[in-house]
Amino acid sequence: MHFPAHCFAYFLLNYTLRDSSLGYHLPYMRSAIALAQRAFSADEVPVGAVVVLANKIIGRGYNRSMSQSDPTAHAEILALRQAAKRVGNYRLTLATLYCTLEPCAMCAGALVLARIKLLVYGARDTKAGAIDSHLNLLAAGFLNHRVEVISGVLAEESSALLKEFFRLKRKRKTF
Repeated sequence: MHFPAHCFAYFLLNYTLRDSSLGYHLPYMRSAIALAQRAFSADEVPVGAVVVLANKIIGRGYNRSMSQSDPTAHAEILALRQAAKRVGNYRLTLATLYCTLEPCAMCAGALVLARIKLLVYGARDTKAGAIDSHLNLLAAGFLNHRVEVISGVLAEESSALLKEFFRLKRKRKTF
């Protein structure tokens, strides 16, 4: 069977690079983990996120809710804001968001509104995760956009950072 060239290019873009090659995602997840470490150092919940478009990071963020006194200053939201400003459009239809932790309901909603193509995340959030752990929000039938999801990329590293952060918090009793 023969397919036109544009079909083959679409297949390569959407499947070969992203879905079958975990190695493609690792550098971007490592960038997100580095940002989570910055959050840890700032005594914020260690979550980091990057937005990637055409193999370039166009948005970065790490949790800053406490330091900015802003409940919406999650890593994903900050990365999306920076990416949207950089491209001059809130619609990031060909972009991928990499995050160290499964997004909450607010951040999942933002992914849909930004029209993110792919979400790649590390650790599951058993308390507030809205992608796989609880709500499965991105699969809701009423939404006008679908975000593809790859989970568990560098999950152990992401989870270890969170566990250490909360272990130290409990030890100091500074919540």
